Amino acid sequence: MTGTGGGRPSIYPTLLYTDAKAAIKQLTEAFGFTELAVYEGEDGLVAHAELTQGSGAVMLGSKGTGSAYDKLMRDAGPVGVYVVVDDVDAHHRRAVEHGAEILMPPTDQDYGSRDYMARDTEGNIWSFGTYAPEIPA
Repeated sequence: MTGTGGGRPSIYPTLLYTDAKAAIKQLTEAFGFTELAVYEGEDGLVAHAELTQGSGAVMLGSKGTGSAYDKLMRDAGPVGVYVVVDDVDAHHRRAVEHGAEILMPPTDQDYGSRDYMARDTEGNIWSFGTYAPEIPA
């Protein structure tokens, strides 16, 4: 994957799921994320999880934990996250093989990227593509 070196990303999309364990399974199996950490509460809910993809990461947890973040996000809708991958077609094939709902097949964009979109188990939209803008130093 692009940018597989270590380091600390400065932005972490953070999502809450009704079934965080199912989300972790889909993100790792279908979308190729790597589980970095998963912390469960005594109730078995995912209090906090970190998954990596290339040089980026996403944090997630279970809805209904009663945390301040959980309360603030109670009425939030689905989110969209863009993830840079080297081989869009291979990534798409993996997602299809694991039953992911594909919203847009791999498509060449006018701005030079090749992207596809999928919906996760709880309605969030994940875009995977080659567009990786350079961030100035």
